[in-house]
Amino acid sequence: MSAPTSAADLYRHSLRLLLDKDIPAWVALWAEDGFMEFPFAPDGWPKRLESREAIAAYMRHYPDHIDLHDFPGLWIHQTTDLETIVVEMRGVGRLVESDRPFDMTYIAVVAVRDGHITSYRDYWNPLTVLEPGTDFTRSSR
Repeated sequence: MSAPTSAADLYRHSLRLLLDKDIPAWVALWAEDGFMEFPFAPDGWPKRLESREAIAAYMRHYPDHIDLHDFPGLWIHQTTDLETIVVEMRGVGRLVESDRPFDMTYIAVVAVRDGHITSYRDYWNPLTVLEPGTDFTRSSR
């Protein structure tokens, strides 16, 4: 695939990589100094990840715990800044450990620069990660 040309295209491409469980390619979409914030993260979960390296470490074991199948109801809203979008979506799939359904609602504010994600504020539902099998941040795999 050729390089995405807009923030919305880059974001859609990032979702395809997550569905393909290609975490290294997903991480490569990030700027070296990019950051990810989780304003609603519950206690014990990170509130902010600073750098591509920190984001890679956080996401490394994601597919071992959450098997994403689709992102239905995807709405991408362009802001007045062409490099910033607001995204509404759901992520659905299953929890690998328990084989239970996974259904998470997200709102994200994403900024890009020079074809890379520079900031990602992820407003996800913190109640969902209280379910057994969702904590991919502490994996020993």
